Amino acid sequence: MADSKDWFDIRKIDENTFVISEPHHWEETNCYLLIGSEKAMLIDTGLGVCNISEEVKKLTDKPIFAVPTHVHWDHIGGLSYFPEFYVHEKEEDWISGNFPLPVEFVRNQLVKENTLPSDFNVDSYNIFRGKPESLLDGNSFFNLGGRIIKVIETPGHSPGHICFFEENTGYLFSGDLVYKGTLFANYPSTNPEDFLQSVEKIAELPIKRLLPAHHSLDLRTDIVSEIRDELKKLKEKGLLHHGSGLFDYGEWQMLL
Repeated sequence: MADSKDWFDIRKIDENTFVISEPHHWEETNCYLLIGSEKAMLIDTGLGVCNISEEVKKLTDKPIFAVPTHVHWDHIGGLSYFPEFYVHEKEEDWISGNFPLPVEFVRNQLVKENTLPSDFNVDSYNIFRGKPESLLDGNSFFNLGGRIIKVIETPGHSPGHICFFEENTGYLFSGDLVYKGTLFANYPSTNPEDFLQSVEKIAELPIKRLLPAHHSLDLRTDIVSEIRDELKKLKEKGLLHHGSGLFDYGEWQMLL
């Protein structure tokens, strides 16, 4: 069981990009701090088990805002520490308090492998709700000062899931669309057909590095085309729909 002071792990991607991870929890959520010359951006905020803003302050004194790749509990838990935050327009209802799963389900997910800090009380944990600064769509982008971060609409895992692409570096922050491990498109709020279309979309980008929201950062860029091709095969077989089950491809799996 991790201590609160050791909950986060910080690694440098480059001089102005850091990953702040929660390695002691089974979801192993990765959040990314992007620092420009004028402001900083935090992509995803983790579970909210510990205060991620304290880690951010160690890395930058720039004004900062937060943007989750999607409004699931393991990505919005730390939004309470960031007054300025943005979400995709299709998930405004969720962030306003109408999340489609009960808090009891989320609390059970938190304690699934009992790795939480001893001073954390899961019974007091609630799903974050709040009012975003504004809403995002496929035309949105962020200018951090010397860094332009584009919003890429990638629904499937959730209705308003987004990835972020930085053309200058070739970084794609892929959220829950692409990572090593089980990709989820089995909940009622997911859409397997949209998931395929989103993977097809990012497969067209000149990606130089994939930075996922969960698990290992050792992710080859051609895994995107591999996922695309395998999902296309499932569609051709009439299996790309809810209830088809788990498909295992080694480094990654697809749960439908």
